[in-house]
Amino acid sequence: MSRVTLTQFLIEQQRNQKMIPADLRLLIEVVARAVKTISVHVGKGAVAGLLGNAGTDNVQGEAQKKLDVVANEVLLHANEWGGHLAAMASEELDDPSYIPKTYPKGEYLLVFDPLDGSSNIDVNISVGTIFSVLRCPANMEPTEEAFLQTGRRQVAAGYAVYGPSTMLVLTVGTGTHGFTLDREFGSWVLTHGDIRIPEDTKEFAINASRSRFWEPPVQRYIAELQQGADGPRGQDFNMRWVASMVADVHRILARGGIFLYPLDEKNRPRGGHLRLLYEANPMAMVVEQAGGAASTGREPVLDLVPQGLHQRVPVILGSRHEVERVVAYHAE
Repeated sequence: MSRVTLTQFLIEQQRNQKMIPADLRLLIEVVARAVKTISVHVGKGAVAGLLGNAGTDNVQGEAQKKLDVVANEVLLHANEWGGHLAAMASEELDDPSYIPKTYPKGEYLLVFDPLDGSSNIDVNISVGTIFSVLRCPANMEPTEEAFLQTGRRQVAAGYAVYGPSTMLVLTVGTGTHGFTLDREFGSWVLTHGDIRIPEDTKEFAINASRSRFWEPPVQRYIAELQQGADGPRGQDFNMRWVASMVADVHRILARGGIFLYPLDEKNRPRGGHLRLLYEANPMAMVVEQAGGAASTGREPVLDLVPQGLHQRVPVILGSRHEVERVVAYHAE
């Protein structure tokens, strides 16, 4: 059986589709190799003494897990010497990480959440890595300002999910495609080509413990879903919530659904909960390229102009018709 590998897929995008230049292809391959290394560390868990807290806090004041630190270092070290990047930004770092002077610099900026859902590590639930690639604006130094581009400017985005199998889900602007890691051969194999999210769904994902803080449009929407066949929607809905954005979004790509981490009275002072650059933008691009939609409830996620590296925003994404319904409730 003929198997299309990640490298072959990217070369075809470069050669036949004329969608990506060679240096972007090489950058994505470096990220994919780093993801394989992180997968090994995640898989070892307690055997390698990698569970539990690292004893440090990140820039958001959150306690870092040992694997947060390891995954961050893997991505930084893998990408600093290849000559494809001008700089990197990580959810775990206060400021951009610059390429050492001993290495050549490229035209791209890499943004990543090294280990999304790390609060689930100790209970052996799927976690992941989220990444985004931007071009560094011409004639601009790769300072923080260079990263403050809308999500529409992303040239590639994706995530890895470390579950029963390790998968890499990627878009370079020509649809969303899934690759599964063949552990014996060490290669990424295209297993889910041109993923499409159903426009309608019967599943939703939200942290229901925050319901008392939700705004009226979200309370209305969730109440309708909970009423099921006896309510205005006339059908039953199932709730799913992993508390790992990668795992929840991956399920939506596989079978449809809507994911909500909306603005509420508790997270309003921070602007929302999820980080625009590290989580919301790359996931919004992946979802939109798969035929879904992504909004804050008030405007498309990808249209937001970032105000800082660690800006937080509300996120509502998934099956298009359900996202549009929530947006309409906000508009009313």
